[in-house]
Amino acid sequence: MIYKVADNILSPLGETTEQNYQAVVSGGSALNFGDGRGDRFQSPDARPYDCFESLVVRSVREATHDLPIDLGSRRLVFILSTTKANVGLLGSADAEPSMLCPGESAQRIADRLGVSTAPIVVCNACISGLSAIILASRLMATGAYDLAVVCGADVLCPFITSGFESLKAVSPAPCRPFDMERTGMNLGEAAATIVLSKDPMGQTNPWAIGTGVIRNDGYDISAPSRTAEGATRALKVALGDMDADNLAMVNAHGTATMFMDQMESVAITKAELGDVPVNSLKGYYGHTLGAAGILETVLTMRALDDHIILGTKGFEELGVSGNVRVSASHQSTDKTAFVKLISGFGGGNAALLVDHVDHGDGSPDLVREAIDQENRPRDQHRVQISPTEVTVDGKRIECEGTGKALLTNLYKRYIGDYPRFYKMDLLSRLGFVASELLLASEGKERFVECDGRAVVLFNHSSSIHADRAYLESIRDADNYYPSPSLFVYTLPNIVTGEIAIRNHYHGETSFYILPRRDEAIIRMVQQATFCDPDTRSMMTGWLDCEDEDHFEADLYIMHNS
Repeated sequence: MIYKVADNILSPLGETTEQNYQAVVSGGSALNFGDGRGDRFQSPDARPYDCFESLVVRSVREATHDLPIDLGSRRLVFILSTTKANVGLLGSADAEPSMLCPGESAQRIADRLGVSTAPIVVCNACISGLSAIILASRLMATGAYDLAVVCGADVLCPFITSGFESLKAVSPAPCRPFDMERTGMNLGEAAATIVLSKDPMGQTNPWAIGTGVIRNDGYDISAPSRTAEGATRALKVALGDMDADNLAMVNAHGTATMFMDQMESVAITKAELGDVPVNSLKGYYGHTLGAAGILETVLTMRALDDHIILGTKGFEELGVSGNVRVSASHQSTDKTAFVKLISGFGGGNAALLVDHVDHGDGSPDLVREAIDQENRPRDQHRVQISPTEVTVDGKRIECEGTGKALLTNLYKRYIGDYPRFYKMDLLSRLGFVASELLLASEGKERFVECDGRAVVLFNHSSSIHADRAYLESIRDADNYYPSPSLFVYTLPNIVTGEIAIRNHYHGETSFYILPRRDEAIIRMVQQATFCDPDTRSMMTGWLDCEDEDHFEADLYIMHNS
């Protein structure tokens, strides 16, 4: 069983979980009512170029300082959840390339904390924080680690705020989740940490991490499924045999955007949770991006410890079609189990079941058991693409051109029936072409495994090529044209969404960033992904793209048998 043994929330409302909880209970809000965005806050020990990293370090230190653990243990993993890390430094003359890579940022943080194992960055858009908790619990379930320190963080900068504004998603007024008068989200920033352990460390009634599930809509890279396909699947699997009557609540994403709130209401209804109280915490913090999934899970735990279901700040009258019970006021409850639900760009949806357990009462482990370690997944079929050559199952195939031109030639020669290719950023084009060649090599009906196939990719450079392209649209104040079509591709997990849409995949899609290519870490994460009992096969591998002449795809199929 995996237990929560410590946590921290660092935000404009406070520097500890308790300070944040008390502020929220009293109705406090971190939102800046002038422009609808979250208040900025700075770390007192931050240098100008590493506010993001210092905030993560502060949050982790606050969460772990009273724990009897060794951060340098080889049995401890540090997982960082973020959407854009230090992207605010992009274009700065003082920013070295290593500052812009989330994997290398995670390594610097790990070094400052004294963590000796290789860090892992989860970059799954808005669901990153919950994805990170799910990954941590899985890695521990497989026996790879005994402890996990999971921190989610993002800080606001013009790159991020201009992008969401270009999507017409930001409200100039305080957000109103699930309300009929909602006009959009507010953006916020925070760092939140949760420490997980196989040992409850003396707690008699600890929080246990239950089944965590990630499912893709297979519908659109920036709009949620109208039928709530992925979120419904995630909720149903996460709940398992749990009776809805035993749930205290559903903590929803609740961004206050028109279609996301509507989609969540449909998913909650389809999962037969219409009688379970639902809340959103965005009215207190705004959307804190990579921190959201962790912050909202931790704060919900703290509130339920006090037998309180926090009210949805800004809510007045229901404005969604689904049957959901939302209240602006706090409610009391004696129940403890809850579900955290979150969705994001790239079609990703994640759900996590959490409950108090009486340690030693023989309760079953809430985390799905890992696959038999002696029955390791097999690699089947492989595609490798460099700027100058392409191999499929070890054999070079005919192609023309180099760099970006090579990818276009591959598309025209071997695919040619998916014009959306020309709208994609370079990382997505690379992944798309590699996936098409891989599926052709596999020789199966394209949609035969649309439910049981995961797409799990790794890289080092995140989405740096798309980031630079988007920056050009906002660099010049006299030619300021933030491009929504460019901005959405500044999330590296969008490529997994593109592959899911093309192939109608509704299984897990996840994207991880490493300080460097490390096959041992990659194998551990792949193995952990098969903890999901519905994942029967996986399209996976390395997919990195620095620029038009420097990229690498090494994709292959793994089967859980």
